Amino acid sequence: MKYIEPSVFSKAFTCPHCGVLSKQDWRFDNWYFTGNTSQGEADLRSGMCHHCNNHTLWVKDKMYYPDNGNVPFPNPEMPDKVKRLYLESASILTKSPRAAAALLRLSIQVLCKELGEKGENINNDIKELVKAGLPVIVQQSLDIVRVTGNDAVHPGQIDTDDAQTVTKLFELVNIIVDYMISLPNKVNGLYNSLPEDKINGIKKRDQ
Repeated sequence: MKYIEPSVFSKAFTCPHCGVLSKQDWRFDNWYFTGNTSQGEADLRSGMCHHCNNHTLWVKDKMYYPDNGNVPFPNPEMPDKVKRLYLESASILTKSPRAAAALLRLSIQVLCKELGEKGENINNDIKELVKAGLPVIVQQSLDIVRVTGNDAVHPGQIDTDDAQTVTKLFELVNIIVDYMISLPNKVNGLYNSLPEDKINGIKKRDQ
């Protein structure tokens, strides 16, 4: 399902609580609760998801609850060690996009180790994955997160202080997991469901 980033007063977006693209109802007021505030003048805004009935809380245009940085939910098949870093990065995105980018770089280093590489040097790990037939789109996604995360630690040309720039990295981490874990699992499951004689025939063909 397409991810729609939460934004204040939007009619619908991907709920940061349940992950469902759902209609939102809004309430608003100002700090003094006078009852005469218009939508545009309101300081305090609250959205309610029609799917899970949970709320988002905003001050002006910034969401303060839940504190997950308005990023896509992690891929369901993301390894736990990677997911913990992903969620930690999301929780600090609005406070420090630079630190969030550095954590995402670490998350793909851990992911490379989960995929059988050494996990000591992310550049070497990507090189070895490319040798093993890594699709170009995944290699490019890995390198984007790697380079941006490096830049967060050693400032250069990439604006890692911009939350919008770093938010795109979360989508790439999910894409990497999708290509490297989810899709192979789906294909293997379908392949193994073929009749045994058909699988044996394929094996004989390939010998």
